[in-house]
Formats: sequence, structure tokens, C-alpha cells
Amino acid sequence: MIDILVYLFENYLPDACPEPAILARKLTAAGFEQDEISEALDWLDGLDRSEAVLLHLRPQGDAIRIYDAEETSRLPLECRGFLTFLEQAGTLDPELRELVVERALALTDGEISVGKLKVIVLAVLWRRQHEFDALVLEELLHEDEDGERLCH
Repeated sequence: MIDILVYLFENYLPDACPEPAILARKLTAAGFEQDEISEALDWLDGLDRSEAVLLHLRPQGDAIRIYDAEETSRLPLECRGFLTFLEQAGTLDPELRELVVERALALTDGEISVGKLKVIVLAVLWRRQHEFDALVLEELLHEDEDGERLCH
């Protein structure tokens, strides 16, 4: 599913992404498996639904985000540190951070790697058409722990 999110980021502008039925056909033609396509479309639909019900959080100055047991088991320290880095860099506000955390936990995987988290952050920022610094984009596209670039 992560590969599909990368594919969408590389090939579509957020407002030019086709409707789900058309997108499913295009992804099938691109060689993705049907179960992966269904999972990705469900994930994107969940992103749209999450945005509609997300609490409007305001920056709290020196407030610290405390992660619950499920979040700490699924988002290792490296991921939580990366989210903090993105907040301190001004890329994520508390609202976007919560959206990223919610979408990360929506993955069916167990523990989320930093590489996957970077794709989730890109997908959220891409879908919300949120502007961010070019250096942050480079960090998000930087090589993952296996030495592969997230986007080619």
C-alpha cells in the first residue's frame, strides 16, 4: 500500500487525483495488486473522513504530546522523534500531527518504520495541499533504513 501512496505522490497533483473507480483502474494498469489497491483506496478514504472529524487543535507553546500504549508500541521512538522534528521545523502543527498519527495507526502493519511514516506524512501534506520547506521535502524523500529512496 505504501508503494501506491508513493506512486500517487509522484504522478498526481492532489486536486488532479482521479475518482476512486478510475484511480483503481489506473493503479491496476500500473501493475499494483487488487488487494493493495483496495487497502490504499480505503486508507485515502479514511484520510478524507479523518479530516472532517479531526479536532481543531491550537499550538500549546511548550506542551508535550504524550503517546498512549498502542501508539508507543506501533510508533517507535525514532518515529515519535521524527514527528517532533517536523513540528519544531514548522511542517506539522498539532492538527496535522494527529492526522499523521491516526493514519499511521490505520495501517494494518504492526510497528511503523520511519520510512513508512515519511510516506504517510507526505500523503497527508500532499492531500491537504500543505506547503512546506524544500529542506523538509528532501528529508521526507531521503533514503530509508534499507538505503532505498522513497520516491524515484
